[in-house]
Amino acid sequence: MKSVLVILLIALATVSFTYGLESCRKNENPNNLTLLHQVIPEGFPAPVYRFADNPLTQEGFELGRKLFYDGRLSVDGVHSCASCHQQIAAFGTFEHDRSHGVHSTHTLRNAPPLFNLAWQTHLHWDGQFNDLYHESSQPINGDHEMGETFHSVIDKLQQDPAYRKMFRKVLRSEFISPENIMAALAQFTGFMTSANSRYDLFKKGQATYTVEEQHGYTLYQAHCATCHPEPMFTDYKFHNIGLPVDPFLNDYGRFRVTSNPADSLKFRTPTLRSVYITSNYMHDGRFNTLAQCLNHYRTGVQPGPTLDPLLTGGIPLTNTEANDLGLFLRTLTDSSFIHDSRYSDQ
Repeated sequence: MKSVLVILLIALATVSFTYGLESCRKNENPNNLTLLHQVIPEGFPAPVYRFADNPLTQEGFELGRKLFYDGRLSVDGVHSCASCHQQIAAFGTFEHDRSHGVHSTHTLRNAPPLFNLAWQTHLHWDGQFNDLYHESSQPINGDHEMGETFHSVIDKLQQDPAYRKMFRKVLRSEFISPENIMAALAQFTGFMTSANSRYDLFKKGQATYTVEEQHGYTLYQAHCATCHPEPMFTDYKFHNIGLPVDPFLNDYGRFRVTSNPADSLKFRTPTLRSVYITSNYMHDGRFNTLAQCLNHYRTGVQPGPTLDPLLTGGIPLTNTEANDLGLFLRTLTDSSFIHDSRYSDQ
């Protein structure tokens, strides 16, 4: 009799414990959302942004995607985030020096590609933002980007029953706030991960390089890897690479944020991943081709007090070496990323 009673007590305790766990889980996820796991490709370091304050869910991701492609986030109803960040260019601006904004304006800088953002310590060319959550506020409110205010954007979205339903599902309130908009956009853009180039396959032993590509890889390791280290192909730091100032733009980079003369003409190191398909190049898009970029490092580096010491005198490359280096850079192209339907307009 005692043994039966013990078994009943254990069973009741187990049921009670299980119920408590389920209740806890429901409290943590009251809307029963589909949780997404952050993708960390093999060989990548730990990301900086872990969505701790913005739990990653399928529904949040889809809301962010809808916002990303919605022209209503701009004052003219035309310029969505995707108008400057096009999937065909790894979510950079396709073959333009600087992006087109509202009222026939041009942005100050070339739109950088959007992928692997969760690993970035600073965002934008000058590092104005150091977290993915708040980054989207600048293009939405920027006079030369989308030209809107959050108040006006919310007025427009609040009239859409589909948005009210999605925000209620994801964020437990159909009353939209700037914080909710930024959180959803951060889920979409922060989830974008690119790590499936031929280089990645080569590192896994699933692809081979030609003699020229292998030579280019060796040249990259000798001349480029300090500022563009593997596997992210950026050091996430700011450097003056000897570009003369465009007298029309007068853009002094990091100096605009810090007001520190030591930061004059320094810009964030862009990743070389998918660089072949993200033209134009440099912070102002002044170069159309990779060959022009390489020629700058060969013969165009301008001296100055903040020039990166590693670039003093430029990088000596023969024509053959420059060609082979360019061939290696092409192997960093992730074609699957620009065709991934998860990131497309749906």
